[in-house]
Formats: sequence, C-alpha cells, structure tokens
Amino acid sequence: MNSESLVAVLFLGLCLVLSDASISSSPACPLDLNYVLAIPWTTTACENFSGSSKTPQKANSSVNSTSGNGDCCQNLLSLIGIALANRLKETSRFQLPDLPTSVSCLDDFQSKLNSLSFPSNLTSLCFDPMQFVISPNVCASIQTAQDWNNKLGPSTALNSACSSDLNDPSACSACISAGFQVQAQLSAIDGNQSHSLNCLYFTILYTAAFVNKLGTEDYGDIDCIFNLPVSSQRKSSHKPHLALILGLTGASLAVLVISMFLGLYYWQMKRRRSSNDNESNLEFEEVAALPALRPNTSTWFSIHELQKATDNFSSTNLIGKGGFGIVYKGILDDGTAVAVKKIMESDIRGNEEFLNEVDIISNLKHRNLVPLRGCCATDGVVNDGQHESHRYLVYEYMFNGNLNSHLFPVSKEGTRKQPLGWPERKSIILDVVKGISYLHYGVKPAIYHRDIKPTNILLDAEMRARIADFGLAKENREGQSHLTTKVAGTYGYLAPEYALYGRLTEKSDVYSFGVVVLEIMCGKKALSWSSSESSQAILIADWAWSMVKSGKTDEVLDSALLKGGEGDSGSANANSKGVMEKFLLVGILCAHVTEAIRPTILDAMKMLEGDIEFPEIPDRPQPLTRPSFYGTYMGCGEWQT
Repeated sequence: MNSESLVAVLFLGLCLVLSDASISSSPACPLDLNYVLAIPWTTTACENFSGSSKTPQKANSSVNSTSGNGDCCQNLLSLIGIALANRLKETSRFQLPDLPTSVSCLDDFQSKLNSLSFPSNLTSLCFDPMQFVISPNVCASIQTAQDWNNKLGPSTALNSACSSDLNDPSACSACISAGFQVQAQLSAIDGNQSHSLNCLYFTILYTAAFVNKLGTEDYGDIDCIFNLPVSSQRKSSHKPHLALILGLTGASLAVLVISMFLGLYYWQMKRRRSSNDNESNLEFEEVAALPALRPNTSTWFSIHELQKATDNFSSTNLIGKGGFGIVYKGILDDGTAVAVKKIMESDIRGNEEFLNEVDIISNLKHRNLVPLRGCCATDGVVNDGQHESHRYLVYEYMFNGNLNSHLFPVSKEGTRKQPLGWPERKSIILDVVKGISYLHYGVKPAIYHRDIKPTNILLDAEMRARIADFGLAKENREGQSHLTTKVAGTYGYLAPEYALYGRLTEKSDVYSFGVVVLEIMCGKKALSWSSSESSQAILIADWAWSMVKSGKTDEVLDSALLKGGEGDSGSANANSKGVMEKFLLVGILCAHVTEAIRPTILDAMKMLEGDIEFPEIPDRPQPLTRPSFYGTYMGCGEWQT
C-alpha cells in the first residue's frame, strides 16, 4: 500500500471515529416523562405564553418576565421536578450526569409539550440545561441520597411531617415548615448563602422521592410538594398551594436570589392563609393574599402567632396607647422581642390602602427609623353577624422606651430616673434630624411623618433614637404640598399652616422637630397651661423665643444641662454651653410660626452639625396661644378639628 492509500484509510477511520463520537454525544434521556400527558395539570398559563425564540431566557429568569410567562415556566419546572424525584428514588442521584443528557431530556420534554399544542420553544425559553447537571458545588456537596444521609442522618424533620397524606391543609403546612427547617440545616452546613435555593430544591426532591408515602402518584401531594396546580376530586378547594419548587438550580446568583425571594413570598403568603385561630371566638380569614400585596412586603404573621407572642394581648404586656393604636410587647418563637401595634383607628381605608401603607413602610431602611418586622391583617365575623377587621404592625422592640419617658418621667415609689445628660440629648437630636432627612430626601417620593413628638421617638439598647409610628405618614407624590380636610397629629407639635388650613409640606415636620428640640433643651413640655387662666395654653416655641429675645437664654436651658447630667463629667463648660445654645436656637428657628422662615430639615441638620452658619432669629407674629386657633383640645396630647 502506497503512502497516498495509507493516508486515505487513516482519514476514513478518523471520520468513522468522529461519527461514532457524535452519535454517542446524544445519549437517551433517563427520565420517564410520559406522565406529562397523563397528569391533569393546569395548562392555561402556557397556552398564553408570549416569549420569543429570538431572546431565550435562562434558568428561571422567566419568573422575572411577564406574569403569565412566569407561571408557565413555574409549572414546567414543577413537571420536570417530578421526573427528577422519580429518578432520585431509583438511582439515588439528585440530578443528571452531564450536559448532553440534560439537553436530551429537555428535547424529550419539549416533544411532550408539542403534543399538547404548546409553542415549540418553551423549554429553551424557560431553562438552561446546565441547571439540571449534577455538581458538588450545589448544596453541601450533596450529589446522592447517601451524601444526604451523611450530612443530615437517616431521619430529619421531614420524616415526621411529610410522610402522611398531604391533601389535608394542616398536614401540608406542617410539611412546609419542616422543609424550610431542613433547608436551613443544609444551608448552614454548606456555608454559602447563595446555595440556599439549591438546598431547598434538594429538599423538595428528597421529600417526594423518599419521605412521602404517596409521592408523585398522588395529585394532592404533587400540589403541595411541587406547587403544580392539578385538577382532581381528591384535591381540597381550600388547600394551600406550596411554592416549594421555585425553580431548579439557576445559572447565576442573581437568578437564584430572585427566585428565592418570590418563593419565600408565596410560601409565607399561602401559609398564613392556611392558619386557623381555633382559640379565638372570631373566625378569621387572613387577607395577606390580596393582589395588592407585593413581593417586597414584610413578613406576614398569623393572628395566632401574635396572640401567642403577646399572651393573647395580655394587659401585662401593654406598653403604650395612642390615638391610632395600642402597643403590646411580644416574644416570638425564636426569642426575638417585638412591639405589636394593634391599629384601632386610622385614615387607612380598606385592605388595599393598608397593604400599600405596609409596602411603603417596609421599604424604609435607615439607622434612625424603627424597623418593621411584619404585619397581620384579618377579616372576621363576630357572633352577632357583624363584620370586623383587625390590622397589626410588628416592629423591633426598643428596650429603652420612648424619649418622653426620659424627658418627663412619671415618678414611681422608690425609683427616680436620672435626667438625660448633654451627650445623650445631643445624640438624640442628631439621630432624629437624620431620620427625618431620610424621609424627606432619602426616598422618592418624599414621606412626611406628620406626628413627630417624643412618644414617637424610641430609644434602642444603645440609647440611639429611632423615629416610630408611621400610621400617619404620607407620601408626597406630587412633589408639592398637600391640602387635606382631615388634619391628624398632636396639639402642640402641629405647624400652624397645617393645623389651621390643612396644608401639609415638608416644613410641617420641621416645625414638629423644632418643638421636640426645644423640649429636649428646655426640659419643658410642648404645651402647658397658665395657672391664672385654665383655658390659656402656652406653647414652648413662643415662650423660648420670647425668653431668648429678652436675653434670658440661661433660664431657657434645662438646669440639668447646665449642672451636668448623667454621662457628663461635671457642669457645662463654655464650649459645650455654646453648642447647647446653638441647638436651642435651631429649635426656635425650626418652630417658627411662619413657614417660609423655617429651614428645610436638611439645612437644620447642617446647622446642628456646624456645616452652615446659623442666621439671626427673626421676629415672630403674635403667639398663637389659644387652643381655639387649632381645634378642640381632647386631652392626653391628642386633638381634633
């Protein structure tokens, strides 16, 4: 054989080898997907799928697209998850061995969908084949059932909570809780929070494959474990739909975070709906699942959880009352202390407005605002047939109470609270001005609190001030002042233009802040009554202005400041006294009766921090000293027009 013939033979052999390699690169799919055509799953979302084959979306990114497309991809993920659970039971392997196998299975899956007259590109739009390929870098290095047992042991919370028939709502809810408990264990073992969704995915597959006795053979259990809507006479119409199958492993961390966020939201929302308060004489239906609820809203608590935390709203846990609610101290199951506010009356009308208000508060994140932990909204029917609604806000508990209790402590037998020292007062004023500045300038649209006062300024364990009670807060959507026929707030802290004419602007909060500063610096309440005439009210803003104009500044400052209070090394020195006087003047300027003269809260903060010069205190019109100018004084610091 000559050299040319040898080359030809070798070339032919190479072609045959490459041909065989090409054939072997497309292995058969090991998943049995015939059930896709047999299970009566709800197909409406996929029938209206609007994706484009020109812009394929990868692993779960569809949930961030249109609502219909996200629902379709969610259902398809649930469908293929059933096959993966069946394979896990047979082979003890959680995912597919390699990329070619994953591609082959998606092709097979698409062929089944084609038989249902769905678009021919559904799987390419919803999935990334790599998300089904096994890898040690997924969740705690788990790849097989044996790996699972090595990490968690042969028995977990799933074994006791998820083994029975999950058609019952209470059984499904118990299984849900156990699933998230095991997911948390796996995430802790893994140590990488970005793998948390993957651990949830493994928990779902393991539950369906090894724990639940009916597994993927029962439509009701499919509904609970995989969140796949199934039409079946066995499925209860009141059963919660568990969104456990949030999606298989994503192609990127961003996609994982989005999917987990949506999944936890749906789970929390539907779990609250399934909770029943058997101890109450009301039959409550949670309204947390209303369409107005958005995914970034805080945690929803059931009424049963709040009753348990507060010992059924015991009077021994009562920590405060106001014109808009009653506040109780509570302890959650994890030991966290919270303040539960039961809203008694407000200008929030209906559930939609309440949900919108909660959504606004949930998005406020600042060091000097009291964080909202969650909320609860219930509708119920009392025994006599009357309809009744209850709404609750759950905040972080502030261990040092409110500012008012430190400025004006109620004397108790055998106890005497030390007055606040200058360093504490200075820190509190700066904290409050920063919190208001955030509300006015740190969020869009700006938010006006409308009820800045010492009882709404809470102090945490470190004596840092946090603004609370956003029940009256209003967004400034138009970027200008509001005119309102319903003025709400507390007499003595209300700006004249707001109290008299209902005109609400950012300067309304500035006035209230100025009054609070004067209370802190003077040690006197915003409103006092003359001894000679019981109907004559004296406003601290008028009194402080007149005293300073008369050169009696030392008589205005709290004597405890000049002597040196707790935290001070002694009597005030010349430097600290100068700063005190500056803070006093800022309070007077902010509480000026003329709106145009008041600074913005941002300028007030700069004055307090020494960044801009303080202007000369202007004259004031005749003091507004009679309650009739504002409305009818109701006592206890509240008033009405």
